[in-house]
Amino acid sequence: MTTPLRLGIAGLGTVGTGVVKIVQHHAALLAARTGRQIVITAVSARSRAKHRGVRLADYAWEDDPVALATRADVDVFVELVGGDSGPALGATRAAIAAGKDVVTANKAMLAHHGQALAEAAEAAGRVIRFEAAVAGGIPVIKALTEGLAGNEMTRIMGVMNGTCNYILTRMESAGLTYDAVFQEAADLGYLEADPNLDVGGIDAGHKLALLAAIAFGTRVDFASVTLEGIQRITIDDIRQAADMGFRIKLLGVAQLTGRGLEQRMTPCLVPAASPLGQLEGGTNMVVLEGDSVGQTVLRGAGAGSGPTASAVMSDVIDIARGTRITTFGQPATSLTAATAAPSATAVPFYLRMTLQDKPGALAKIATVLGDNGISIDRMRQYDHPGPNAPVLIVTHKAMRDALDHAIAGMAGTGVLVGEPVALRIEEV
Repeated sequence: MTTPLRLGIAGLGTVGTGVVKIVQHHAALLAARTGRQIVITAVSARSRAKHRGVRLADYAWEDDPVALATRADVDVFVELVGGDSGPALGATRAAIAAGKDVVTANKAMLAHHGQALAEAAEAAGRVIRFEAAVAGGIPVIKALTEGLAGNEMTRIMGVMNGTCNYILTRMESAGLTYDAVFQEAADLGYLEADPNLDVGGIDAGHKLALLAAIAFGTRVDFASVTLEGIQRITIDDIRQAADMGFRIKLLGVAQLTGRGLEQRMTPCLVPAASPLGQLEGGTNMVVLEGDSVGQTVLRGAGAGSGPTASAVMSDVIDIARGTRITTFGQPATSLTAATAAPSATAVPFYLRMTLQDKPGALAKIATVLGDNGISIDRMRQYDHPGPNAPVLIVTHKAMRDALDHAIAGMAGTGVLVGEPVALRIEEV
């Protein structure tokens, strides 16, 4: 008779309790699909007394996740503690050293330590699986490492933070300011304890770095991800984008070019009629482009107890079936250290700025753009009650470094008030 696969679960928050519920409620289904029982033998969390809405009395309790990771009756260490270091990293290292496989939802830990952890696991003949770390319930890791493994990937693109997408779409639908919707999201419990992880693009940047490593066979390089959050997006930006047939999304893009690996997580304008443009609320979407398959679009819940626990269990089921895949889809020692590259493609840009309302102000800005090889497609100045005039410019295709140089030059014109907002208009 096949022996059960024994899980030790560290972290009993929304995702951890979701995993417990699946194991408890679908025991027969899991056994039928894997050919063996999947059981929980031990758990760990910060508070033993907290009521979590699931029965835990049948499981051994460990206060220390490292002790849980090294128990003799645990085959798979399920790390749901979170954090890029501390207990999560220490327990994961201990689990690998003790000969355990690891399933984790921890994108921050893998974005910062993934290469070293992958090398240690593979040297020990163990696996680290992390479907739940990227895009919640969307099986994007499995799509890249399995379904699309025969493709040379050309571009990865997506909306990977549901909180940011909620804020931007709520601003548009309700006509609310960023600050008002930010507070609404906080009241609903959508924001991380450190909100900048969400609205600053850091959380989504971690995910993009992991996908890029799999897609392009490169070492995880989160430090080279260009990050720009949504904090400066105004309701006027959203309305003007809509007037032009676009919507604003916090969009991650990774592609390997002749200049190196481009990775950016920034607000962009995308066509309103595109799949990304139609994405509402807290939903995630990842677009994968390969040389043979073309474009594949994956859409689904990006967070939450059920969807994320579902992703955790997909990895557990693979291990129970005997399916063993290297962490990033190929041996960690074969991953290359890619050269970090700035944006290598010319695209149109949306520029919003405020100018002093005096003769020749617009001409000075247009001259600076022209001196940097940037031509203007559309320009609009709005009615204003005060001495400063809001101005919107849409450029023809330009390189980002040329635009940055132009923006720096605008500061010397004497007519610019504050710092311009510049957003790519992305072709999707």
